Amino acid sequence: MTIEELYDLFLQHPGISTDSRVCPKDSIFFALKGERFNGNLFATAALKKGCSYAVVDEWEDDAHDDHVIVVDNVLACLQKLANYHRRKLKTPIIGITGTNGKTTTKELIATTLSREFKVAYTQGNLNNHIGVPLTLLSMNASHEIGIVEMGANHPGEIKELCEIVEPDFGLITNVGKAHLEGFGSFENVIKTKGELYDFIRNHDGKVFVNKDNAYLLEMSDGMNRILYGKNDPSLFASGAMNQANPFLEFNWNFFDQSYLVKTKLVGEYNLDNALAAVAVGKFFGINTELISEALQEYEPKNNRSQFERTERNDLIVDAYNANPTSMRVSLDFFNGIPSSLPKAVILGEMKELGESSEKEHSDLMDLIDNPSLDKIYLVGEVFNRYKNDGKDPHIYGFFNTVEELMEELQNRPLTGHYILLKGSHSVHLEKVIPYL
Repeated sequence: MTIEELYDLFLQHPGISTDSRVCPKDSIFFALKGERFNGNLFATAALKKGCSYAVVDEWEDDAHDDHVIVVDNVLACLQKLANYHRRKLKTPIIGITGTNGKTTTKELIATTLSREFKVAYTQGNLNNHIGVPLTLLSMNASHEIGIVEMGANHPGEIKELCEIVEPDFGLITNVGKAHLEGFGSFENVIKTKGELYDFIRNHDGKVFVNKDNAYLLEMSDGMNRILYGKNDPSLFASGAMNQANPFLEFNWNFFDQSYLVKTKLVGEYNLDNALAAVAVGKFFGINTELISEALQEYEPKNNRSQFERTERNDLIVDAYNANPTSMRVSLDFFNGIPSSLPKAVILGEMKELGESSEKEHSDLMDLIDNPSLDKIYLVGEVFNRYKNDGKDPHIYGFFNTVEELMEELQNRPLTGHYILLKGSHSVHLEKVIPYL
């Protein structure tokens, strides 16, 4: 079956399923394979549960079924279909990547543009080689703008995703030390994130660039770019922080008019993300009042930049992701918050740092050796190497798993503290929130 023929079927059955447990009517099941699963084994079940067709790359010849489409590679087929669909729609697409803040920036931009456009955008964190095609295939002719988040942990991945998405506009939030195990070096992080700029440059598109980031400014030199940043009225979009105690408040200007935006985002580091949304909103002609309104009303979820007050403590929950860059920024911000409450940090280890892991965690231990912190809880095997380094047990607690920390907090509750939770997603620090 050609991609054109498959596309005709998709137009008749526009739902896409990659999970045989979720098979709505008029959907096509794509039998993806992974290290621990083989979707081909569930194709028949998907058809029985409601899918109209199943796309497989492993099938018994004698088990003929007109509703089973056999291809060479299901994932490649899904990606080709998504690209074909993207070309047919011709909807302008903004591609977003970066080490930190890309999901928050994507959400802020989507919220802003949605004030005057029908917008399709990446749901949750579906930003990889599977999630990106699914995002494209969720779009239809009614959508006026698409926003696609693209993540990577190996060189060349942003290039591959760009070839599927073919973005017209690009935005890199920043470049930092993350996924070093896969990238091999910080230089490779920069190069891979820059693959978004490379695609845009080669296809005469536009990029939104944070002028305050020297890496991004140099990488985008000579491109058709829209600059935004802090405290510079000459830029297309500029703003200044008012305060972040803990919620970010900032001012931005449009000609002679100044707008004060009181966000529900925690941390001054979110100013760059908010200004990116201002720049994109202005470029697409969103009314200035609506831009401010959208940013003010947006409420973060998924354990990103959230403030939560429990019966016992005040929490800053930023536990969806962690790397040396974001960890330092979060700790600097937290230490600077004025508070009458004693402060505590609950930190999960930083994953996927490869050979840099020991040094980066050692640097982090130096950073948190701070008399302003009343309690320090560290979760993960890497941290346990420092358990016997003479650390005060009244201040430091070391735990291999989050379950061990949950038991500790159940037996010895922490009360009356201002607490920062920060760690890699796989540590699952969010599990301790009910115990705080």
